[in-house]
Order: sequence, then C-alpha cells, then structure tokens
Amino acid sequence: VLSCFTPVFGGVAEGILKSCLGNHIGFEYANGVPMSEIFGYLYGSFVMELREGANAGMVVGKTVETPHIAYRGESISLGELLPIYEGKLEPVYPCNISAPEEKPEKFTYPRHSFLVPDVRYTRPRVLIPVFPGTNCEYDTAKAFEDAGAEAKIFVVRNNTADEVARSVDEFAYACRYTEIVFIPGGFSGGDEPDGSGKFITAFFRNPAVKEEIETLLNVRSGLMGGICNGFQALVKLGLVPYGKIMDTDESCPTLTYNNIGRHQSRIVRVRVSSVNSPWLSGVEAGDILSVPVSHGEGKFVASDALIKELAKKGQIMTQYVDLSGSPTMDVRFNPNGSACAIEGILSPDGRIFGKMGHAERKGAGLYRNVLGNYDMKLFESAVKYFK
Repeated sequence: VLSCFTPVFGGVAEGILKSCLGNHIGFEYANGVPMSEIFGYLYGSFVMELREGANAGMVVGKTVETPHIAYRGESISLGELLPIYEGKLEPVYPCNISAPEEKPEKFTYPRHSFLVPDVRYTRPRVLIPVFPGTNCEYDTAKAFEDAGAEAKIFVVRNNTADEVARSVDEFAYACRYTEIVFIPGGFSGGDEPDGSGKFITAFFRNPAVKEEIETLLNVRSGLMGGICNGFQALVKLGLVPYGKIMDTDESCPTLTYNNIGRHQSRIVRVRVSSVNSPWLSGVEAGDILSVPVSHGEGKFVASDALIKELAKKGQIMTQYVDLSGSPTMDVRFNPNGSACAIEGILSPDGRIFGKMGHAERKGAGLYRNVLGNYDMKLFESAVKYFK
C-alpha cells in the first residue's frame, strides 16, 4: 500500500481528488465503475493506492502522469480543480497569502560546538515536565530513550494551590538528578489568546525551580531544549536567545499568531543554519530536513538588529526553506510568517535550543508518501555530548 484514504461524506471521489491535488498525480477511473460507487457513502472501507502487481478489492482506476482526473473519456485538469476546491472558502479562510518578493537572508554558521560536560554519563537522565495541555511527552520520551537516554516524565499537578506548591518542590529536587530538561510541545492552558506558555513560564520563574535550572546549565554543564509550546516558553523566559531566565520586555523576541490567522498542521522543510550547539553534532550547516509542524502561534518576531546579532553569533538554528532550499516567506513553506524565516534559535553557548517543528515525531513507517530526511539527530547528539 503506497497511500490510503478512508472515505467520508464525499466518498471515493473525495479521496481521489485530495490525493491527486496533494501529490500532483493524475487519475483515470476504470471503465464500468458506476457513479454510485464513486460518490456513494462507503463508510468503513478504504481507497488504497497499491504497487503494481498487488491486488485487493475492486479496482477503481489507476494513477497517471497527466495531471487530470478522467472518467469515461472526459477529463478535468488538476489546474482547473485546485482553484475551485480552494476558492470556495478563500474569502473566509485565506490560504493563498501573498509573500514579499524579497527573499530572507540565508544564514550559515558552520563551526561545531566544542563544549564538553563536567561529568560523563553512559545514560544521561532527561526530565520532561508535563503541564496542562502538553501532548508530546510520550513522543519526546521515546525519542530520548531510543537515543540511549533515561527519560522521566514529570506531571505538574495543578488541581489545588497545595498541589502546585508540591509540584514545584518535587520538580526542583528532580532537577538535581538530571542532565537534560526538555519542555515538550502541546497547547498549554488550552492555547488561549496570548497564553502560550503562561503557566509554564510562571512555574519556571519560581525561585526554587529557577535556581536549579541555573545550576544545571551554569554549574553542571547540562542541556535544555523545547519544541513548539516548549519553544514558546523558552522564548518568554529569556532562555533563548539570552541563555538565562529573565524578565523580558518589548525589545525581546517573541512568538505570536501565524500570519494565516489560524492553526497550521503540515510538513515543512528547514535548513540547518548553525551547528554551534551540542544538540547539533549530528548535522552540518546547510543540511535540509523535513519536519511536521502543528501550531497556532509560531511566528518568530524580533528586531532586525537582534536578528543580525543572533546570526553573527551562530544562534539562528534553522530556517524555513522552499523546494530550492532558500529561506522564504511563502506561506506554503514558512507556515507562520516568522521573521527571516527563522524556525529555531540557540542560547549564546548553544546548550539551550528552541524550535517550532516537531523533531521528536520520527520513526520507522512514518511519512511514507512524503519524501525527506526527518531525523535531525537532536536527541542522539544530546546523548553523545555526555559520553
């Protein structure tokens, strides 16, 4: 099976249409397939694209190179169908947002980090806090475990003030016996307006937690990272790009609503801009990777002066790129409109990173019909750093 679709209200016809438009592949229905089978409600069945020579069920038709959908001698080109399909709701929920003609600058900082830990560990320990709305803790733990680390998921309880206080004390204590703290993705606080990471940042600003995080990073040479909601929290805390928990103001970078005005869930391409971090020993500057994104507030915003400074110091980790590998503001490739197409950034010493794309969502059998390299080796690099 090369691809598969479960028919819903639009039946087989909907599955064929979406598959053709999404992959720009033509389709010709087989002779004798009745309209009732094409548009009928076939709930519980599957439309499967099979390798040549494979057989299963009734043959509906075949894929072809010509970009059209054909039935009994009549055809409609995909070029005609796409604007019809997208145009109905375009005035209400615009997808085709115009992008500036000028391309963002392509940043490159090829020098690898030479940082080493104070203590070596065969199996470094990772602490993964779970806040209300977090939903990527298991993916993150699996990625670390597969890389050779020992992952511990810590649930922050908030039913009562007493539970919050105890969670603070227990988390601060757990930080003393970990080498990596990683904030996973999700929708903290229900992703309320301007609320991404509010509870997370309040938790980490608690004096007890703040002290242990500073000790982990500055005394014990530990690492810290965050993806998606975790990235939002790290930016609002100041840990990226400044490398410390601080009070941020309007001059500091932030993450805000996507240009498209709603949630984006798709696979994008990112280019590694800097490898100045223990997290990036497994890649080289210029490498291009595919990564799934899922966020409503992923637009990185910062002043031009700060972006230039970050680029000079090798703190711009990754940029969204188009099919040619160039940074872009095109919404098809830069899903949120981030300044200079920035997808991820680093702390000054590279021990802390934050990015929007879900690098933890990797593994055998995923993204079978969307080609690309999905393994940035972030987690393997972090483990290698401590060995």
